[in-house]
Amino acid sequence: MVERPRTKMVRRCIVAFGLVLALFWSLAPVYWVVVTSLKTSSEIYALPPTLFPHHLTFENYRVALFESDFLRFVLNSALVALGVTVVSAIIGALAAYPVARMRFKGRMTSARLIVMAYLLPPSLLFIPLFLVLQHLGLVDTKTGLILAYLTFTVPFCTWMLIGYFGTIPAELDEAARIDGASRLQTLSKVILPIATPGITVVGLFAFTHAWNEFLYALVYVYSKDSKTFTAGLSGLVMGDTFIWGQLMASSVIAIVPILIIYIAAQKYIVEGLAAGSVKG
Repeated sequence: MVERPRTKMVRRCIVAFGLVLALFWSLAPVYWVVVTSLKTSSEIYALPPTLFPHHLTFENYRVALFESDFLRFVLNSALVALGVTVVSAIIGALAAYPVARMRFKGRMTSARLIVMAYLLPPSLLFIPLFLVLQHLGLVDTKTGLILAYLTFTVPFCTWMLIGYFGTIPAELDEAARIDGASRLQTLSKVILPIATPGITVVGLFAFTHAWNEFLYALVYVYSKDSKTFTAGLSGLVMGDTFIWGQLMASSVIAIVPILIIYIAAQKYIVEGLAAGSVKG
């Protein structure tokens, strides 16, 4: 059936309107954060609020970068997020491979338990985890924060990689086994090189989760040597007083690393998501 030109035009208009609405909904908060970070204090609190800064200033960025501990907090966040990413990817791959590629009793039960562990709200675990970290002497340490984050990043990475490993032809495992490779050698030399896009995707998601996490960072660390930037931003809120200029400038600074990483790894993200969405 040939679609009429008028109907086709209406559909295009609806799609265009939906895209514009989605872009506005997503980018408007980011735009407001950036604009507010470039305003003076008097203009931030002025009524009615302005859509553009009348007096452009970078004073908020100067204070955030050179007169506060925010850069230290960002470095702590980077170290914690990198540690979580590496450990989550390694454990996730080692756990996902047998579930996706091997047949054994309890395989499906293991997969369901992984999903249940991922779906468990982190807010229910922070008190038991605090007691565990306190017993281990890891409260107020970056190592303790990494261990806490692994409770939700490892199940996520494992579940994602189970689906991705399932798209790789089983004949590759059989060929490697015929050549005398062990299961670990098959995983490291055959499966992982093919699954690079998938590993990249789960690594980026784990990094993002750890980078943006707030509850555990607020509860488990309190010193400047271990505090992450999400908890550090809360220091700019004192009672009912918000230091909006520095708060927004610090938020923009924290967005930049994630933005650069996603732009640089865009190719792998698209390949990983596309391949992982189709059962091979």
